[in-house]
Amino acid sequence: MRKLIFFMHTSLDGFVAGPNGEMNWIKVDEDIFDFVGTMTDKSDMALYGRVTYEMMQSYWPTAGDAPNASKHDKEHSAWYNQVAKVVLSKTMSDKGLLNTQVIADQLADKINALKRKDGKNILIFGSPSASYSLLAQGLIDEFWLFVNPILLGKGISLYKGATETTKLKLIESKTFACGVIALHYEAVR
Repeated sequence: MRKLIFFMHTSLDGFVAGPNGEMNWIKVDEDIFDFVGTMTDKSDMALYGRVTYEMMQSYWPTAGDAPNASKHDKEHSAWYNQVAKVVLSKTMSDKGLLNTQVIADQLADKINALKRKDGKNILIFGSPSASYSLLAQGLIDEFWLFVNPILLGKGISLYKGATETTKLKLIESKTFACGVIALHYEAVR
């Protein structure tokens, strides 16, 4: 059975973005890009909320074609263009979208059906609002939290509105030279 794996950068005080959605504080380097590349190699589906999907669609389909494209841009663009995409949205339609399915209702049933299909893992990058819904229904199997060495003080919370206790088991951790620590947790059910 496929796993739904959540990837998110967070500040040390638990924010995924500043008060106005700022993410310029997130530290990334080639080591982090290479590490995430090992995760994308083990997946064949990406899940996004509408806002993150629109942001991804505006960049990744052609990012690898730019004359000054980095190794990461080329690799992630190729991955993005070939994987199936799922978007959680009540306001958009999948009509005319290439290799993209929109889920507007019956979230648990539809996500569990995707997890039961043959294939590799399903990754969710960012998408805080979508993640809240998935977490509330116990649909996330693993978490990769990239803790950045910064305190924001305010912003968009990592798990705003979490109403249920979710027990996690630490599987591994990895420290990057840029100061980011990646924590890998498994949901305990």
